[in-house]
Amino acid sequence: MKTHYAIALAVVSAIGGAAAVQGLHAQGKSTVYAVVEIDVTNPEGFGKEFAPLSQASNKAAGGRVLAIGGAAGAGATPITTLEGTPPKRVVIQAWDSLDQLKSWFNSPAYQEARKVGNKYATFRRFAVEGSAN
Repeated sequence: MKTHYAIALAVVSAIGGAAAVQGLHAQGKSTVYAVVEIDVTNPEGFGKEFAPLSQASNKAAGGRVLAIGGAAGAGATPITTLEGTPPKRVVIQAWDSLDQLKSWFNSPAYQEARKVGNKYATFRRFAVEGSAN
């Protein structure tokens, strides 16, 4: 009977240890956030032609859209000003790594979408790594 308890305890300990190691690996990677400020000059064209292409390429590349605010439809919510002048549109995306973000940004699918987007807006893009806090 004691042997059964010892085996069960060993199995539970191994599972717990594996989960702890996996948790430590997950903590080592910080999410990268892409922030895009967009000056939309043609909200209708932007919303109908560019936004669906951009969002589809983002999703296919593993990006996650966390927030879309401002003009041009495609799921945008209002921007609340706290200080200064807000952009006409803002998008916040989450990526697993800067390499993944750059790979999407330089991909043929997104580069084609950008050609459409540049007809309807100007963009300011930057990325920042999330903090461990």
